Amino acid sequence: MEVLQLTKEWDKTFPQSPRVNHRKVTFYNRYGITLAADLYEPKDAKGPLPALAVSGPFGAVKEQSSGLYAQTMAERGFLTIAFDPSYTGESGGSPRYVASPDINTEDFQAAVDFLSVQEQVDPQRIGIIGICGWGGMALNAAALDTRIKGTVAVTMYDMTRVNAKGYFDAEDSPEARQEKRRALNAQRTLDYQRGTYARAGGVVDPLPEDAPFFVKDYYDYYKTERGYHPRSLNSNDGWNVTSSLSFLNMPILQYSSEITSAVLLVHGEKAHSCYFSRDAYEKLTGDNKELLIIPGAVHTDLYDQAEIIPFDRIEAFLREHLR
Repeated sequence: MEVLQLTKEWDKTFPQSPRVNHRKVTFYNRYGITLAADLYEPKDAKGPLPALAVSGPFGAVKEQSSGLYAQTMAERGFLTIAFDPSYTGESGGSPRYVASPDINTEDFQAAVDFLSVQEQVDPQRIGIIGICGWGGMALNAAALDTRIKGTVAVTMYDMTRVNAKGYFDAEDSPEARQEKRRALNAQRTLDYQRGTYARAGGVVDPLPEDAPFFVKDYYDYYKTERGYHPRSLNSNDGWNVTSSLSFLNMPILQYSSEITSAVLLVHGEKAHSCYFSRDAYEKLTGDNKELLIIPGAVHTDLYDQAEIIPFDRIEAFLREHLR
């Protein structure tokens, strides 16, 4: 397995909690990729603990939003890990900054593998939290993995739907998808000729004056001190554009209606992708599913605004169902 060089100093975008023990850990997925994670454990914890794996948003790293969620939930009595997905941050995998609906769903399942064998974890009380694009991956994992007893998807969006249909489904036609295929495959040829992979996506910089509100929202988070981190691809140069092909052709959430474990969807009222959570909720079945809309909140409010993130409700939901 790949040997990772992990940062030793505290380099998060949030302050370290004196109520939680922190250490770096690694684990591997079934594609042979070694993943890096921050493990947070309540100080003076006794007995087997409920555990959570946290990741997202897409393009972010564990030193940002997912780490804040993981540390906060550890303060509330859970053993947690915030992990970098494959090809991202301190995790392994090459080339860098690519994504896959299959591999990234596997990343969540690999995190459950790791938690299931920790001495201080109760393997019957494991949940996951996915933020933004990784909210969709979390639901996809929950549809596969019966070990996951509770899933929280925060300000979720379905990355496969965005690639196939565009934002707000504005490009949902065979013609539009065929044009995307032509462009992406032409880029593959150029990439191979040049011996390097094209970068695209991320957060536009400089910000155009006529940028839509959700683009400004991302910019205000990733391109300012509030959410900037040097390992975050959203803070830097984007991701491999040709990797979007797999998202266009491989939709996730096909069997979300068969998730029997508990699911909590949390979304901001003013978040640009709120329709994803509403649509996902309508497909879920059972009386252990909940949609929570936060009044007045925009998309990135639920990344790091602790006074807006409904941690009390998230804790209560997970304690009810991780048992």
